[in-house]
Amino acid sequence: MEIDDIHSLFSNSSGISTDTRTIKNKNIFFCLKGRNFNGNLFIDQAIDRGASYVIYDEEKLNHKSKKAIKVKNALETLQALAKYHRSKFNIPVIGLTGSNGKTTSKELISSVLSEEFNVTSTLNNFNNHIGVPLTILEINRKTDLAIIEMGANHLGEIDLLCNVADPNIGYITNFGKAHLEGFGGINGVIKGKCELYEYIRKKKGIVLVNNDDSIQREKSIGIQTFSFGKSKKSDYSTNNTISNRNSCEVIFNNKKITSNLYGEYNFENINASIAMGIHFGLSFEQIENGIKNYIPKNNRSEMIKTKNNLLFVDSYNANPTSMKVSIQSFMKFKEVNKTLIIGDMYEIGKTSLVEHERVLNSIKDNKDLKIFLVGKIFDQLKFKSERIHFFYETSELMEHIKKNLIIGHTILLKGSRKINLEKVIPLL
Repeated sequence: MEIDDIHSLFSNSSGISTDTRTIKNKNIFFCLKGRNFNGNLFIDQAIDRGASYVIYDEEKLNHKSKKAIKVKNALETLQALAKYHRSKFNIPVIGLTGSNGKTTSKELISSVLSEEFNVTSTLNNFNNHIGVPLTILEINRKTDLAIIEMGANHLGEIDLLCNVADPNIGYITNFGKAHLEGFGGINGVIKGKCELYEYIRKKKGIVLVNNDDSIQREKSIGIQTFSFGKSKKSDYSTNNTISNRNSCEVIFNNKKITSNLYGEYNFENINASIAMGIHFGLSFEQIENGIKNYIPKNNRSEMIKTKNNLLFVDSYNANPTSMKVSIQSFMKFKEVNKTLIIGDMYEIGKTSLVEHERVLNSIKDNKDLKIFLVGKIFDQLKFKSERIHFFYETSELMEHIKKNLIIGHTILLKGSRKINLEKVIPLL
């Protein structure tokens, strides 16, 4: 079956499903495969639960149902369907990637632009080879513009996602020490992220550039740009910024905009959303409302006031760059009782132990801090200390806190997702 025929079936369906547990009536079910799952095993279940069609690719399987359509590769078919669907819409599509701040920037930009437009954007951080096609397939006739977050942990992945999403506007948040293992080092990170620039360059599109980032300035040469930064040459100047414990505030058109985000590292995310708002012709009031209406969640720059403590939770992910700026920002808070709960950083590669040692060295001499380090990598660096506590896994930390309650502290939780630091929150 050709992709235009599958698209015709899609147009008459209620959407796409890749999980029989959440499938809806008249969904098209795609039998995707991974290390721990095989959608081809659930064809009958999908049909029984109301799937209009099932796209499967098991070579040895020839299903008798007329609703079951066999293809060479279900994932590639899903990507091809999304690419074909994208070609039906002549709308602005913002492709967004970077080492840190992708999801927060995407959410802020979406919140701002939604003040004027009907926006389709990546849900949560579904930004990979499956999530991007699924987001593209959410675009419909009511969509004015789309914002597609693109994640990657190796070379070539951003290029693949660009070929599916076909962005005509691009933004790279930054180039940091993230997924070094897959990219082979910081130069690989830069090359991988800049695959977005190269796609936009060929398409003769436009990119948003942070003029304070020399790599962005260099790599975007020859592409049409609009910009923000401290330089007066920027389309939007970001000279005036204020940070405190509860929020980041920016000065725009000599007026203050107060966000619900904390940490100086979020200024770039806020300013990018302002620049996008300016580019799309929004008023000050619309931009202000969009920023003020964004409430951080899902353990990303999330502030939680509990009965006993004030928590700053940024534990959805971590790498050496994001860890450094998070700790630096937290250290500027003026609270007396401060606690750091820091988890291992994953996918760093050969320099992993060195990078964890750098984190430890940056905080170990601060006598005003109570420090909890969690994970098997930090555990390799442990030493005897009354102030610094090492735990091999989060469950051990939880047992310690149950016996040694923390009350009246301001606490930062920062670590990679697999450490599951959010499990500690109910105890704080």
